[in-house]
Amino acid sequence: MPALPPQASLATSGLGIDNRSLDGLRGRAATDPRGAVREASKQFETLFMNELMKSMRATTMAEDDGDGNLSGRNLSTSMLDGQFAQQLSGRLGGLSDAIQKQLERQMGLAPGPIPTTGSANNTPAPLSAKPQPVRAPQTAAAGFVQQHSTAAQQAERETGIPASFMVSQAALETGWGRKEIRHADGSPSFNLFGIKAGAGWKGPVAEVTTTEYIDGRPQKVTAKFRAYGSYAESFADYARLMKASPRYAAATQAVAAQSRTAEAGSAAHAARFAQGLQQAGYATDPAYADKLTRVINTTLRLQRTLTA
Repeated sequence: MPALPPQASLATSGLGIDNRSLDGLRGRAATDPRGAVREASKQFETLFMNELMKSMRATTMAEDDGDGNLSGRNLSTSMLDGQFAQQLSGRLGGLSDAIQKQLERQMGLAPGPIPTTGSANNTPAPLSAKPQPVRAPQTAAAGFVQQHSTAAQQAERETGIPASFMVSQAALETGWGRKEIRHADGSPSFNLFGIKAGAGWKGPVAEVTTTEYIDGRPQKVTAKFRAYGSYAESFADYARLMKASPRYAAATQAVAAQSRTAEAGSAAHAARFAQGLQQAGYATDPAYADKLTRVINTTLRLQRTLTA
């Protein structure tokens, strides 16, 4: 048998077996999250390949033939299998590639495919992200914008409100998809705009605790919100509300008219839309217009980046 290099032993490279390997991955994640994900994916594949080879050996190795050297042969075979597992891991198109892509999507390092069901972009921020005021995680925000663009464009045709403005309002209401309204069992309500279930609503509802500003002070209250079967239904219901309610008629008509001018998509355009919604009483938060304006400007920058 050829001499085995030290790294052939699974103990020197196995994720979860060597604490130094884990500490090294944690440290690397802070400065190079993609590299840490790539290394962790390879380690997972190595463990899987090693277990696979152990299972194969278990079905083919003979019983102790009486020479008393079975444990020695098992050790040598285990070390050889560890070396083979490492050599077979990390190849292009292999299991580690699939693990890496999945981890990157879950960590917000890549927007990933646009889901058609389930929660919107409900992933933690990248490991390297540091808390910053009023700034959305860029990768998560890009995924949110991509996910809802089609439904927003349909709503734009119905209302004249720019799709980017509606996506931004959905982002503000849900924290870029991280704080969606959910049913008691945790299932999504698909309510992206925080529309409450009033007396005229005959559909399903989700009852949750929310923050309302009463006399300028935030208070926790329990309220019923409309629930839908999809995010597209949420955009469609928002469009109906904007078109049918006299309360929002002035804001909707003003922003639709401005969308046909040279100022369309400008910071001033965004600010007027946000202020019109606040004046109409869309939300009780006294800073709602300022927050929505900032989110719209973020969305516009992201869209320019995505189409560049």
